[in-house]
Amino acid sequence: MKNEALFEQYRRYLKLEKSLSANTVEAYLTDLEKLAAYLDVEGVDLLEVKEENLHHFIAGLHDVGIHPRSQARILSGIRSFYRFLLLEDYIESDPTVLIESPKIGLHLPDVLTTEEIDAIIDSVDLEKAEGQRDRAILETLYSCGLRVSELCNLKFSDLFLSEGFIRVTGKGNKQRLVPISPRAIDELELYFQQRGDLTPKRGHEDYVFLSFRRHTKLSRITVFHIVKVQTDAAGISKTVSPHTFRHSFATHLLEGGGNLRAIQCMLGHESVATTEIYTYIDTSRMRQEIIEHHPRNILYHRNK
Repeated sequence: MKNEALFEQYRRYLKLEKSLSANTVEAYLTDLEKLAAYLDVEGVDLLEVKEENLHHFIAGLHDVGIHPRSQARILSGIRSFYRFLLLEDYIESDPTVLIESPKIGLHLPDVLTTEEIDAIIDSVDLEKAEGQRDRAILETLYSCGLRVSELCNLKFSDLFLSEGFIRVTGKGNKQRLVPISPRAIDELELYFQQRGDLTPKRGHEDYVFLSFRRHTKLSRITVFHIVKVQTDAAGISKTVSPHTFRHSFATHLLEGGGNLRAIQCMLGHESVATTEIYTYIDTSRMRQEIIEHHPRNILYHRNK
């Protein structure tokens, strides 16, 4: 019962003070319950945890085959919980301070070339009722580097097209202004001509992208489906999701000489360290270009 009361306070803290989404809050609490279950077996009180207990818990996650990335996520939630306990004076010291996160190896996301982006967008059949909507979705994803949830939640009150900006509500309900390209604006304005013929259901009037069948705001699943259908239609064999457009947006900006700090702001990353992954992509591409086109490498492969 004591743990349940603590968890409920922690839930309110995450929701009200940290402004985390409902899904993130539930994920943190689910991971925390894993620790609570382990400590219950070990006969250790949640408020009396020592660094040694946490080391054994993380080792147990490794032993049962939990991926290092998932281990790191679980540990992140546990750190957050003990920072909360310290803040609220439930404990005098944080037992997670010296706990190191598991080593995750660098995962470089798939990126599309500009030609592949164009091919996917051009593959949309404009004879279909929702064709222009789908073109506008794909162009906006790429032009603004949006997360799929940010695209689905985009509202007319967030559009400042005459100024060339849109307002995006990202993780933790944090808002940012993102430039939008003239091409994306053109695609949106063509879509708006069709959207005017739809009658949105109550509460969905302000959403930009609507389901043509339900007349409600577009779902994430529908956007994933649109991307898959058009990727297949374009004959592209890469694994492509809406997030691939976001990765491609950031990578192409960096390749074009974009400032890392500016890209961080446009993507809505809290830390520039998250954005720095795109410098690795840029470097790996540069290496591949050298391997394929440097005369010394070409001569070497011919002589092998």
